[in-house]
Amino acid sequence: MPEDKTLALRFEAERPRLRALAHRLLGSAAEAEDAVQEAWLRLGRQSGTSGITGVSGTAENSGTAGIANLAAWLTTVVSRVCLDVLRARRETPVEQVPERGVQAGPEDEVVRAGEVGRALLVVLATLAPTERVAFVLHDLFAMPFDAIAPIVDRTPVAAKKLASRARLRVRGTPALPDADLARHTQVVEAFLAAARGGDLTELLRVLAPDVVRHADPAALPAGAPVVLRGADAVARGTRFFSGRAALAELALVDGRPGLVLAPDGRLTGVLRITVADSRVTAYEVIAGPDRLTGVTVAMLPERRRAAV
Repeated sequence: MPEDKTLALRFEAERPRLRALAHRLLGSAAEAEDAVQEAWLRLGRQSGTSGITGVSGTAENSGTAGIANLAAWLTTVVSRVCLDVLRARRETPVEQVPERGVQAGPEDEVVRAGEVGRALLVVLATLAPTERVAFVLHDLFAMPFDAIAPIVDRTPVAAKKLASRARLRVRGTPALPDADLARHTQVVEAFLAAARGGDLTELLRVLAPDVVRHADPAALPAGAPVVLRGADAVARGTRFFSGRAALAELALVDGRPGLVLAPDGRLTGVLRITVADSRVTAYEVIAGPDRLTGVTVAMLPERRRAAV
């Protein structure tokens, strides 16, 4: 580790920003902390060498000869570490990912703005690793594409295209007029609140009498029915998922208000919800990895405006 006390103090001054960056990139507080710690360890190794290339600016007397801009160097290192983690996730089966839930911690005050921040993290979890990195670095941390390009192994023009594709996916396109979108969102919010509380009475109030629930087998315990019909059966089946509902966030699912589960930044499930006459008339639980890739997830317009 670096022994220079001044360098250590400067690193600590950068830590909140680096942790916020890593959390936006990974969606996991624990993994974000690990990424920042890895940057600290690499800084220690770097401080005993002749320098680093690819960082512009005026060299600073910080105990790291050749690092012209410590903040930029640390940002690059953390971003590359996070990109490696995101790529590795694609090789990890979803069923092996623990659902630790949303953990409150010091970094949450930096990277989250209540439901708005969590909703953004959920949508970011659906992006390809390089898209996510390019978008977060440019749109959320104002990093120029010339600096982003070497991190994602692209030209500046290609890095800009990655961020642009990600931006379009984050924004999405509602499939409903504004008034209908607002009404449907209210119904889905009420459904989510009832599901989180396991409130059978409230679930029956928000579900249509002839509601139908379809679920991928991957989302169900062994032997559970894939299809449930009728408000009572669906309400009782929904109560079974009250623990997972605590992890769900509102989002646009194929252009309509729905729910997405992405614990620790990993997409594990989507609820595609149909609303009519102010009630849920059907919902589908999508959890199979192959099916999840075919779902379009975006932020609800009001949350997007507040977050991006």
